Amino acid sequence: MIGDKWTLLIARDLAAGPRRTMELHTGLFPISSRTLVARLRDMVKDNLIDRIDYGGNPPHIEYKLTERGRVLLPLVEALRVVGQTLDCNQCEDRKQHLGFYCEACPKNFTTPEPEPFHRPTPLPRRQQRDDSIVLL
Repeated sequence: MIGDKWTLLIARDLAAGPRRTMELHTGLFPISSRTLVARLRDMVKDNLIDRIDYGGNPPHIEYKLTERGRVLLPLVEALRVVGQTLDCNQCEDRKQHLGFYCEACPKNFTTPEPEPFHRPTPLPRRQQRDDSIVLL
């Protein structure tokens, strides 16, 4: 059940609240959509997540953790702490190759330093010219 690849990462992403399939797919790069859907079906069958179908066209389907699925969250947190303790460098590798950190990375929550204020340069003054019409 939890030994399947991606299961704990899906649980991690659903800890923040219900998500649509494409939101999960975006956050779990490089998972294929086929693998994600198969894993979601397995997790629904194991009663780890609920599938909520709101209907509509296009279909609006969300997934959320069940109480049984929330039992996985302390395990996910413990694995995150171990990764930080071991000073894994996957975050920096991902940032270097893809240009961004994963969604759950604590490095996403740093506050950027404000840019210094630069006073705009004034525009040059326009010279007035005489546009009067001379009548003869």
